[in-house]
Amino acid sequence: MEIKENQYHIVLFPWLAFGHVIPFLELSKSLASKGDIQISFISTPSIIKRLPPIHPPSLKACINLISVDFPSVDNLPAGCEATVDLKDGEQTQYLKIAYDLLQVPVETLLDQIKPDLIVFDIINCWVPDIGAKLGISTAYFSVFYAPFLAFVGPPSEYKEPNKCRTPEDLTSVPEWIPFPSSVACRYHEAIGMNEVMNTKDATGLSTGDRHVKVVEGCDFILLKSITELDGDYVNLLKDIFQKPVLSIGLLPPPAPGSSVRSNSGDSSKNFNSEMFDWLDEQQPKTVVYVSFGSEYKMSIDEIHELAFGLETSRLPFLWVLWKPEGIDQSNLLPSGFEDRIRGRGFMCFGWIYQILMPMIIDQGINARFLADKGLGFEVERKEDGSFTRDAVAKAMRIQVGAIGERLVSKTKKLGRGWSAF
Repeated sequence: MEIKENQYHIVLFPWLAFGHVIPFLELSKSLASKGDIQISFISTPSIIKRLPPIHPPSLKACINLISVDFPSVDNLPAGCEATVDLKDGEQTQYLKIAYDLLQVPVETLLDQIKPDLIVFDIINCWVPDIGAKLGISTAYFSVFYAPFLAFVGPPSEYKEPNKCRTPEDLTSVPEWIPFPSSVACRYHEAIGMNEVMNTKDATGLSTGDRHVKVVEGCDFILLKSITELDGDYVNLLKDIFQKPVLSIGLLPPPAPGSSVRSNSGDSSKNFNSEMFDWLDEQQPKTVVYVSFGSEYKMSIDEIHELAFGLETSRLPFLWVLWKPEGIDQSNLLPSGFEDRIRGRGFMCFGWIYQILMPMIIDQGINARFLADKGLGFEVERKEDGSFTRDAVAKAMRIQVGAIGERLVSKTKKLGRGWSAF
């Protein structure tokens, strides 16, 4: 790759989860479209192979995809280079160990290509140290939204073990949010949040430890946000982090006319010709989109309860469903389900671009925030976090009623800021 004399060279280096990789890729395309910026996108060979095609094609010359060999470590199955490859969340810590071992080869690479800026993720919290050593500026790009980062709070919350918030504390809006807000965990969410942020895993670090390193070590922070949506939280983060915080828009996915490939590497299924044709046949504002992101794998019991809820609603739906490890697809759904919903529901077994029914980490906070803004309606849950088919059907019917009309209206008003960067 040759960098022209007046070009600004930016390296982007995301964590090994497609919920991180795809936003980093969209940011790469947005930056490359400016015309005087050259991009180097670093990841593992497996992930590079599974990236969707660069669109528009004219940007290919501006984006260099660089593979770095992924080391093998104990307890991490061979060939696992992304969270989606793992059997369970317990293995994530071993993926992090392997990822942390990339520090030396990545430093060598950066010393060779000498970029002007490195845009990094929360897990590779060692990048600011490399940047300081090589004299390269660093930017932390958070794929988590501003309300969640505000809820997580300042680095000082994670420096003193005795000061860490308890699960009970996490069920309340933190004291440093000075304006009316509902960003807090349900108790079942708080237990998981507390463990993720405060418990050290096999790497010797907790997510809270990494949060401290990235916020204190970077030169500035990039957020997927727009002023009209979460500007109050962005401004708060500038005070909390004492760092420049820049809103870059929401980085929407490619328009329907572009090519989309699932991260399984299967490009044989053309979602544009099948999924969008099906959507075109549905009545406007009637289809409910059902997805829980790229990281949460539902249990069979949850899949069946949700399936019955979708069926009971009698509304058209598009359901993106991850197949749990070791389960044959023929046994995934309730008997006869696909026949009963044929024509009314569309099933996608894989990943495509993303009903507020939060499952993990930041999803609960995001759900509360969108409900606060009048942009979503949350499915009712039991105290232990479980849900019923009736609650799913009720939420779906609400979405297409008067409340749904108000949600659509508010969303349209914000639409113009989605690609603000």
